[in-house]
Amino acid sequence: MASTPIIEIRQLTKRYHQSDEPAVKKLDLKIGKGEIFGLLGPNGAGKTTTISILCSQINADEGDIFVDGKNLAADSVQIKKIIGVVPQEIALYQKLTAYENLRFFGNMYGLKGEDLKERIMSRAAAFGLEQKLHRKVNTFSGGMKRRVNLVAGILHRPRILILDEPTVGIDVQSKNVIIDYLKQLNEKEETTIVYTSHLMEEAERFCTHIAILDMGKIVTEGKPEELISGYPSCNNLEDIFLLLTGRSLRD
Repeated sequence: MASTPIIEIRQLTKRYHQSDEPAVKKLDLKIGKGEIFGLLGPNGAGKTTTISILCSQINADEGDIFVDGKNLAADSVQIKKIIGVVPQEIALYQKLTAYENLRFFGNMYGLKGEDLKERIMSRAAAFGLEQKLHRKVNTFSGGMKRRVNLVAGILHRPRILILDEPTVGIDVQSKNVIIDYLKQLNEKEETTIVYTSHLMEEAERFCTHIAILDMGKIVTEGKPEELISGYPSCNNLEDIFLLLTGRSLRD
């Protein structure tokens, strides 16, 4: 896949009120078109802050972000149209059916009529949800909710998909369905994926490129296999993660 950056972060800095240290410190990062980019780090490393700024949920104190050549600060409305976001928390209306939820989110993206219906049905079928669309979400298992949550984020066929812990707390079957579909989405539609997770083994198998953050800075970056070969004392990504970020508990 092409290495042309679709996301470029320059000198990004964010400090929260009453915090002694910035959550993100002069962060520089490039994400190429078509990559599955893993943004990894312990709690408090700056992952959520970086993603929140990228999604225009919070503003940076310093620095710039360019998405598809456009400055996020100046063109956030246009940039939002090409980004899909799947948050860690289930962002669904529990007392609505899956179909009603997906129709609502589709409408928010400007989708309507038969086009929206076709997109809902095809995405639902891919996730084994077609027979459950008219059940209320509050009757679903955790894995089913995760799958609906993901469908809601990809109905508008985003060029960039941001996933925050997309497989946390679900069964192995749902996890495999989600990961397999995301790989197909990346390969067939050339969707750039930005992925955060604490699951090192999953990240090692899933991501084409990885950056590990700690204390608001990148401590290492590269392809999983290159990172592992570059640290002779480490056998896998988890070993590298612990070597660079330590073994002490994080709040």
